[in-house]
Amino acid sequence: MRRVYLDHSATTPVDSEVATLMMTYYTEKYGNPSSVHSFGREAKQALEEARNQVAELIRATPQEIIFTSGGTEADNLAILGTVETLRKKGKHIITSAVEHHAVLETCEYLAKNGFELTVIPVDEEGLLSVEDIRKAIRPDTILMSVMHANNEVGSIQPIAEIGKLAKEHGITFHVDAVQSLGKLPIDVNEMNVDLLTVSGHKIYGPKGVGALYVRKGIRVVPLVHGGGQEKRRRSGTENTPGIIGFGKACQLAGQRMAEDARHETKLRDKLINGILQRIEYVKVNGPSGEKRLPNNVNVSIRFVEGESLLLSLDMLGIAASSGSACTSGSLDPSHVLLAMGLVHEIAHGSLRFSLGRQNTEEEIDYVLDQLPKIVERLRMMSPLYDQVLRIKQAQ
Repeated sequence: MRRVYLDHSATTPVDSEVATLMMTYYTEKYGNPSSVHSFGREAKQALEEARNQVAELIRATPQEIIFTSGGTEADNLAILGTVETLRKKGKHIITSAVEHHAVLETCEYLAKNGFELTVIPVDEEGLLSVEDIRKAIRPDTILMSVMHANNEVGSIQPIAEIGKLAKEHGITFHVDAVQSLGKLPIDVNEMNVDLLTVSGHKIYGPKGVGALYVRKGIRVVPLVHGGGQEKRRRSGTENTPGIIGFGKACQLAGQRMAEDARHETKLRDKLINGILQRIEYVKVNGPSGEKRLPNNVNVSIRFVEGESLLLSLDMLGIAASSGSACTSGSLDPSHVLLAMGLVHEIAHGSLRFSLGRQNTEEEIDYVLDQLPKIVERLRMMSPLYDQVLRIKQAQ
């Protein structure tokens, strides 16, 4: 059976160069970076080279990079670790309605424990208004957390403008860049970002490793205590092979970013246009053009359930999703789509295709050949669609 992987926003395959390099540090250069002997020094040197590679991709300095177990831990460290240092200054936090759950649930936890939270709405394309954020700022606002690009609908937020606003008001600014890393240019200085979350497995690196950029002068209270690794900011023996793989993936992403963007944008537009031409009652969710991630396609197909679509596609070897992989077990519609104004019935019929550098036009043709057949079959079982057909026939 043919297999087509279109769920790169959930995770990516590990690049062969990354995997080969990692294996060396599992089997040959396996020292603990904290050890003083030659095995440890060898591992430490490679770990610091990886730190350089991560820093270079976001235009930071290596000293500003803290390695973590992934994006979720980095988000938690950024938010919880920062507010602990700023309690005396204020207790007001600002975030958006379309953040990843790692940010939203952390902010909601703080709101239940003495802090005040303002959640900024988005428009029908999933985009924030800088003016709405400006109006929400208070004298006691200490932290703003806004994602760079949305993992479900691909909307790219005006981070540089928001960062400028935060800087003008002396507010610490955190950005979740897990989905944009390697797809969009990132310069933490030009964007006025104080804290930035990134992850390895979204850019053809390994799972279980990420990083938090912390601007020099910003203090975060550690969440994990122990041996004092990462300059006492994140204790625990470093995942050396994972970190080295992450660094290599960052290096490759920087080299291939422009080429990947051209390739994925071409496939993205082909898939969106093909779906709209071949299937009725479809809504494209999210913005168009340069305001959308080059690899993201999100559509709502009326009169069918997203779960049924996914299972039917999977039976034909096509991997997609209905939103964030972290909430795929939930029967609730996407909080992102609801925040954009979609009603439950339409949000339930959403599909996300996320493209990667290995996808081909032939694979997109295969999806465009199979998806209309699936939709037609599923709609024939829908009483709502039956009513639509009756009305059309009557006309």
